[in-house]
Amino acid sequence: MIQNEPAIAVGIIEGRTTARGSWQGEFTLNGESVAEGDFSVSIVEGEMVIHDDGGSPLIGGREIQCVPVNGGRFVMRDVIIGVQFHWEREEDETFDGSLRFILREKGSITVINDVPLESYLMSVISSEMSAESPLELLKAHAITSRSWLVAMLDRERNPHEESPLTPMDDAHGEEVIRWYTREDHDIYDVCADDHCQRYQGVTKIISDAVAEAIQSTRGVFLVYEDEVCDARYYKACGGLTEEFQNAWENVEIPYLKCISDAPVEHPPLITEADAERWILSSPQAYCNTEDADILRQILPSFDQETIDFFRWEVRYGREELERLLKEKAGMDFGTLQDLVPIERGPSGRMVRLKIVGSSRTIVVGKDLEIRRWLSPSHLYSSAFVVQAERGSDGVPTSFLLRGAGWGHGVGLCQIGAAVMAVRGFSADSILKHYFRGAEIQKLY
Repeated sequence: MIQNEPAIAVGIIEGRTTARGSWQGEFTLNGESVAEGDFSVSIVEGEMVIHDDGGSPLIGGREIQCVPVNGGRFVMRDVIIGVQFHWEREEDETFDGSLRFILREKGSITVINDVPLESYLMSVISSEMSAESPLELLKAHAITSRSWLVAMLDRERNPHEESPLTPMDDAHGEEVIRWYTREDHDIYDVCADDHCQRYQGVTKIISDAVAEAIQSTRGVFLVYEDEVCDARYYKACGGLTEEFQNAWENVEIPYLKCISDAPVEHPPLITEADAERWILSSPQAYCNTEDADILRQILPSFDQETIDFFRWEVRYGREELERLLKEKAGMDFGTLQDLVPIERGPSGRMVRLKIVGSSRTIVVGKDLEIRRWLSPSHLYSSAFVVQAERGSDGVPTSFLLRGAGWGHGVGLCQIGAAVMAVRGFSADSILKHYFRGAEIQKLY
């Protein structure tokens, strides 16, 4: 297991031909010239070039490393956050550590921040949750995020199982079963967005509690059988958490099982009737809160725009959904006839969904692929029931999706954990609630 704090390479910007920023203090460029102030990066005659704020070239090359001389920070302009999610937007963000620009083979620029793990976590905790959250929540999240990151890096060296289809593959049979790992992050460890962990630099660090949470848990991990836990998390489970194998590889992980996110025991969902009753109800759960004061305290500002996270509804006209499926799945289903749940996990989240059309019928899975196909961005979750409204000819006119929860549901429920912290639960108690059987150990 890990014994020392590692450095983390974080991908901040990907796939652009230009980038803009500002060095707040002096930075060396590839160990030679020193620069500060505003800069821009562009591709000129097949080479990447950094210009100062007056437009004069400073340095060129296929890889440029910018290192602070005396602990300076840097700003990157127009960083996209919430990529392809319903809260996507651009922000200017400030970062600690070193900065790298890499020119990709396809003629785009990748921007990478190299930063120590504990400094990285300082930003993650403030980006994932409000820095004004209760200290015990911040501590629990620090241990969870630290564990996930180190376990993820180990998984890269020893993968359980690759996704059987890459995101761009078309379907050649009756099923499209995909899950998403980090296969596209080939030159850095993690991206800065929800695909990995939100990392918005020091922009969101606004309280001493975050620093205390990181310092007091420094080097502390969730451990199971002498391995750092793959500690997943998401926004809201909807009352029951999901099992790992229903969202990712077909591997059962003992500490990522279905648990009741409540002080009372809710049994796992077994039948489709169970799932329908559950999703259409409002059971007691830690994440079942509408307390505006709690939500303002724990959620970042843009997450507060999503108020229907516990139970939600989305309605599509049939033709609207047909167009959406053609765009997102790359397939023409003809006249859409039905959406039929084939397999669910114990939280009600779907593992396999049958899409029935006049031209073709396809079973799609797992969780995230279902959510991608049925939304311009992503559905809140795949725990939903379908109510089709049909005309006199039996052809659907619209589809109402009524759902539960926000996110994949595996591991720590952020809103549930926050409510537990507000109610006086310690960080250890919160972690032991969500990761059954795992131990909490200091490794460095």
